[in-house]
Order: sequence, then structure tokens, then C-alpha cells
Amino acid sequence: MARPPHPSIPRNSTEATFFAWDGDTLVLNILGKPAASKDAIGKPKGAQLKVSVTAAPRDGKATDHMVRFLAPLFGVRVADIEVVFGRESIHKQLRIHAPQKLPAVIPARDAPIA
Repeated sequence: MARPPHPSIPRNSTEATFFAWDGDTLVLNILGKPAASKDAIGKPKGAQLKVSVTAAPRDGKATDHMVRFLAPLFGVRVADIEVVFGRESIHKQLRIHAPQKLPAVIPARDAPIA
């Protein structure tokens, strides 16, 4: 039997997913992979988006590096990305305020969810 999604994971109107919109803020659930060979956005893994970073997982430095990596991909300043939880964990949630760009893995706001 499948487990129900965690209550802190945002839902779209059709299903549990790795992202949701809260007004003009994009909420992302991340499965981080620190100490990777390169910085990269991967594929969704259930209700999380895999994001790899080259930084080592020490004292939240990998999360800080991830935020600096993601900011230009979303067309925002580093200060526009809030780490809601998981700064020192591979499971984290980010709030990206008013993103100007979206990576291909995230559909446009008006696109139907598959």
C-alpha cells in the first residue's frame, strides 16, 4: 500500500508533486545530492526534484551552494530563495519568490499538469 504524501509537501490541484505555486512564489521540494561531480537539476523523484551540487555536505554549505546555483536558473537573486526546511538535510523545501525563468523540468504556470 502506498504511503500518503507528507503533509508539508505542496499539492497541485491534480496530484502530489515536487512543486506548487503560492501566489507568485514557487515552492519546490528538493532531494539534494551533495558532493556530486557537477551542479545539475535532475528529474523528479516522486514528490521531490533531484538537485545535485558539487559542494560537500558540511554545516549547510551544500544547501548554500545549491541556492547560489539555482538563483540564475530561475532569474532571481540569491536573497529571493528561502530555505523553508532541510538546510542540513538532503530533504529540503525552497520558496523562490517571483521567478523570472523556469527550468524545463518545471512546466509554465498555465501549462496542464501531466
